[in-house]
Amino acid sequence: MTTNKIIELNDSNFKKKVLEKKCLILVDFWANWCSPCKILMPILEDLSKEYINKIKIGKVDVEKNNYISKKYFIKSIPTLILFKNGIIKETKIGSISKSQLKNLFNNYI
Repeated sequence: MTTNKIIELNDSNFKKKVLEKKCLILVDFWANWCSPCKILMPILEDLSKEYINKIKIGKVDVEKNNYISKKYFIKSIPTLILFKNGIIKETKIGSISKSQLKNLFNNYI
């Protein structure tokens, strides 16, 4: 089970793993060449463990998943979108600190 790991999301599994789930899911839209995305990754990994039964974290590689990236109008990365019960609650674009993410999570838990 992937409860404490980042979920790999793509065009084909996004609906099932995000939109149809009845929980909080933070989706990170990123790319391999993006330096701020690489800086954010260990923070997301830590938070996925810290919030193990409260929130799921997934990532979408924008280079490989055109459909879902276009659907959510991803223009800059990293872009983080927080979904609750399949509905967008918040969107954050650019670098974000661990404490800012924790504050975001705590607003919805």
